[in-house]
Amino acid sequence: MSNPQKVVWITGGGTGIGKAVAIAYAQQGCAVAISGRRIERLTETVDAINAAGGQGFAVQCDVSIESENQKAVEQIVAQWGRLDIAIANAGFGVRGRIENLRSEDWLKQLNVNLIGATQTLRYALPELQKTGGRAALISSVMAYIRAEKHGAYSASKAAVTAIGETLSLELIGTGVSCTTIHPGYVESEIGQVSNDGQFSEELEDHRPQKLMWTAEDAARVMIDAIDARKRLFTFTWHGWFAQFMARHCPNLVYWAISRSARGRQRQIDIEKLPSK
Repeated sequence: MSNPQKVVWITGGGTGIGKAVAIAYAQQGCAVAISGRRIERLTETVDAINAAGGQGFAVQCDVSIESENQKAVEQIVAQWGRLDIAIANAGFGVRGRIENLRSEDWLKQLNVNLIGATQTLRYALPELQKTGGRAALISSVMAYIRAEKHGAYSASKAAVTAIGETLSLELIGTGVSCTTIHPGYVESEIGQVSNDGQFSEELEDHRPQKLMWTAEDAARVMIDAIDARKRLFTFTWHGWFAQFMARHCPNLVYWAISRSARGRQRQIDIEKLPSK
């Protein structure tokens, strides 16, 4: 087995952004370990990694289970002897009004998006410190924007951003960087994953398709940001604009979103009226 330029670990690497980032790193000659719950998707991505000129390795891992994160790092180090880059990408979105979300819904959301991400890096950091490597957390523009029925997801991503910014401070002097990335709309299966975290082709992705970036374009700019050791990075023009407005003109953003929400509610009320 040839000596790779870098050894990369990507959670949630079987689909969407994670898969695209894995293939992009493979094209640079890296060894790429991908983890996730669906082994068939991991196998497909490993084949794509190998075809792109990298070395692929699949590790079945549920990031919400702490011991599986530890085991994943041990397997990767046993395979290649080191770890240079760890990207906590695994995540999904719980949808629903706050008044209707059960504690089980909140636990699923936070266990994957927040706790899973922190435990991914917790076990990766000792190896990254040996190589002066790079850590990355995939947050979202929704860390800054509020929208009806997306409170749980926004809360989880806001917490991920807080963890990333804190980690950047804690890593000063270690040689390891932490990049927290806030994507806008990117092609993925997140819109077709239920509140239980299960993928279903029958679910419709309601995100605006005209604003969607390809996963390949997203991977390119994400890798550039990680390689440059940027602390915070937001991409897609609409994502950057939404984040800027939310941080600097929050009342205006609330007014705009609330008007849209009222409009949708009026339409629902009209549809409920009895037909003549």
